[in-house]
Amino acid sequence: MAFIYNKNEVEKLVKLSQKGDSQAFGQVYDIFVDAIYRYVFYRVKNEEVEDLVEIVFLKAWENINKYKKGQFSFSSWLFRIAHNLVIDYYRTHDKVSVLDEKLEETLESYKREHQPIKRAESSLNNDILFRALNNLKKPYQDLIVLKFVNGLSNGEVAKILGKREASLRVMQFRALKELRNTLKSFEFEV
Repeated sequence: MAFIYNKNEVEKLVKLSQKGDSQAFGQVYDIFVDAIYRYVFYRVKNEEVEDLVEIVFLKAWENINKYKKGQFSFSSWLFRIAHNLVIDYYRTHDKVSVLDEKLEETLESYKREHQPIKRAESSLNNDILFRALNNLKKPYQDLIVLKFVNGLSNGEVAKILGKREASLRVMQFRALKELRNTLKSFEFEV
C-alpha cells in the first residue's frame, strides 16, 4: 500500500498554514493522518495511538513556521516528528513489546469470532508478520513500517530515520534478510 499525495498541493497548504490558515492545516491533517496513524499504531500501545497522533499534529501546527521547503519534504518533516515522539514514548514507558500485545489482541478477537477461511489465513499471515517484526531490531522495525506499510520512498525514510540513502539501502537489505530468516524460522514460506 503506497502512500500517495500531491506534493505541490501539500506545499501550497503548508505555506497557507504558515500564514495562520487553520483550514489549510486541516487539509494537511486529512492528507497525512492515516499514514501517521499507521506508523504510530505499529510502535505503541493501542490506548496511546490516537493521543500520540494528535500530539504529532499539534507539534506540527505549533512548529509549522520552522519547516523550510527544500531541506526536507513536508512528509519527511512530519514523520520525523512522529518518529521522535515514539522514541520519547519508549523512554518514558515500559519496554514491553507493543507488537506482542497487538498479536495477543488480534488472536483473541479471532478466537471469539467465526471467520471465513480466507480471512483466517490472512489473519494468520498478519500474526506471523507481527511476530516476525517483533524479533527484529527497533531500527529495522521502523524502516519496514515506514517503507512497506506506509509506502514512503527511500529518501523520505532516510530523512525520517536520520540516515543517508545509501546506508538506508544497506539497512533495508539487512532488515529484509533478517525478516526473511525470522519468517523461515517460523516455518513460513517466503
